[in-house]
Amino acid sequence: MKKYLDLFGLNDKIDYKTEILAGITVSMALIPEAVAFAMIAGLSPLTGLYAAFMMGLVTSIIGGRPGMISGATGAIAVVLVALAQSHGVEYIFGAVILAGIIQIAAGALKLGKLMRLVPHPVIFGFVNGLAVIIFMSQLAQFKTPSGEWMTGQSMYVLLGLVALTMLIIWGLPKLTKAVPASLVAILTVFGVVVVLGIETRTVGDIASISGGFPPFHIPEIPFTWEAFMVILPYSAIIAGVGLIESLLTLNIIDEITETRGSGNQEAIAQGSANILSGLFSGMGGCAMIGQSLINVSSGARTRISGIVASLMLLVFIMFGAPVIELMPMAALTGLMIMVAIGTFEWASFRTFNRMPASDIFVMVTVTLVTAVLHNLALAVIVGVIIAALVFAWDNAKRIRARKHIDEDGIKHYEIYGPLFFGSVTVFNSKFDVLNDPDEVIIDFEESRVVDMSAIEALNKITERYNKVGKTVHLKHLSKDCRKLLQDADAIIDVNVMEDPTYKLAIDKI
Repeated sequence: MKKYLDLFGLNDKIDYKTEILAGITVSMALIPEAVAFAMIAGLSPLTGLYAAFMMGLVTSIIGGRPGMISGATGAIAVVLVALAQSHGVEYIFGAVILAGIIQIAAGALKLGKLMRLVPHPVIFGFVNGLAVIIFMSQLAQFKTPSGEWMTGQSMYVLLGLVALTMLIIWGLPKLTKAVPASLVAILTVFGVVVVLGIETRTVGDIASISGGFPPFHIPEIPFTWEAFMVILPYSAIIAGVGLIESLLTLNIIDEITETRGSGNQEAIAQGSANILSGLFSGMGGCAMIGQSLINVSSGARTRISGIVASLMLLVFIMFGAPVIELMPMAALTGLMIMVAIGTFEWASFRTFNRMPASDIFVMVTVTLVTAVLHNLALAVIVGVIIAALVFAWDNAKRIRARKHIDEDGIKHYEIYGPLFFGSVTVFNSKFDVLNDPDEVIIDFEESRVVDMSAIEALNKITERYNKVGKTVHLKHLSKDCRKLLQDADAIIDVNVMEDPTYKLAIDKI
């Protein structure tokens, strides 16, 4: 029995009350966003709610990060808009299923480790941009259906209820942590509105959430190559966006909880959840940083809270819709504004005088791309590319050559720094081919031959010396450098100097 409990992260030290209450809180916060994201994609509200249920349940059970919450997300909804308009909801289900298959393949191939390539400034920018998105999305609650800002009593009532929610979430933990402050805030504002009969916007004003159990449904699309090619681009984007957002959220929750999740397992879980979401009439999704932060800030640390959140969401859909539709949007708006405040990395401002200018530029760029374009995957990709180019540029300037002629009249070039595509121009400028003696040694003890451009640079410098009847030896090449040269022996002809002492040193390493 203990073996099965350990599998789900269950033990005697778990605070089950906290886990259950956190799950209930999250389930309430899932409803308006699932409905809103479905409507953004031009789909039925139940399509978003079914996705939130299925994504949350599957990833909570088999995901790589206990405590993380998945559901229908805006990032996925934006991708689906064009497909929904051009081919309809059946193609949406098919695209989500195919995206899930791609994600499972990514997890099986252990591509989750690629997240190691995401620099910290990119993560800072991603988190800050996401906080801005969460905050800006709440401003819609302060507008009328016609898109104009509220005025007068309705605005004051809404501001008051939002402020009350935020005050409870901020102040209650200072008094007691026996129950999640977010849940207390939602229930308190709900009670105030009902008891005092306050007129304010409710969940039911957005859309009805009443429905049954998610119906099993095989997408009604033709099993043809043409149909496959229609959904493939969307599926690839959904899979990529979903994995990027999920794995970045996993890293953030890892830092908060000081534990370590499994990116590859999460990729498989996300894929499995998307497949089942598509088969059970859902729009698909990925990890949700806002709801995940609500969950962990409420004290949840295991899979229980996510499972409870998903099951309670289903209960609300099937049985509790009349009550949940009375929930004031002001309470959920206040909750999400507090999430935005908690999500933003305020510490990043203090790093402006300490971080390199390039890192600050990367962080600000990712923040702006995320906040302005609402394209999380593009923001991360842009940030990684900029960081990689800056890294390459910095390393390209670090290559050096110390020169001397020994007692035998042989000239030595001792190379420092990596030899790669960015540094070959500087490397070539270090040599004085015409004035050098007949024998030259290029010493790579403090350098590495990294790529094809580096091999070609060695090829060119050898050719230059050979044309004037001089010989080049390469010394102190590491095993990986020698292998590169051996693999490229069809295009490069150099005399690699043997060094018994260096061989011994390599064996020790």
